[in-house]
Amino acid sequence: MDDNTQIPQTPIEPSTQESNINITPSDQNPIAIQPATDINAQPTTMPEVATNTTIENHIDDHTMPMPAAPGPVADMPAETPIVNNNSGDSKKILLVEDDEALAAVYKTRLTAEGFDIKHVPNGEDALAAALSYKPNLILLDVMMPKVSGFDVLDILRNTPETAHVKVIMLTALSQDADKQRAQSLGVDEYLVKSQVVIADVVEKIKKLLGIS
Repeated sequence: MDDNTQIPQTPIEPSTQESNINITPSDQNPIAIQPATDINAQPTTMPEVATNTTIENHIDDHTMPMPAAPGPVADMPAETPIVNNNSGDSKKILLVEDDEALAAVYKTRLTAEGFDIKHVPNGEDALAAALSYKPNLILLDVMMPKVSGFDVLDILRNTPETAHVKVIMLTALSQDADKQRAQSLGVDEYLVKSQVVIADVVEKIKKLLGIS
């Protein structure tokens, strides 16, 4: 064969045979990935803030029952029952004092004397308790958070339900001007803490309540 002889080349046609691989419609659709959902997730809402709050609103809040603390009852320490000497005819005293240690001393002594005692730590709670507890006498501090003792006394004397409740002010204020202010508002007795002992306070309470 002559080296210069050219061999004709046959073009390669693309195959017209169908592929043996069948693609179903489900294979053609993309897989939809759903976002993970936390079944424990709760919608978050912001608490509404009350506007134009008045002292009446605060008093209503304090008279609402508070929910019980969580936890097993067995874990709660047992309270020592308080026994009044005159349980059948106990006079009720509302003790308004923000000093917890001093309040505990007075509550223990007055309970031992046969009185029914309710303690509140501020003037705002005192106004609510004066209506709900209906005390025979109020032992009232002056310098307290929220509402001062002077303001509490003024409101008590201008409220028909509490206008005639006996009030003893027991305070650290020893100035004559403070005593005169209390007297002008209708206090029954004004005692300075540094000038009396607890026995003096008990004596004044019994005198105002007509207990011999």
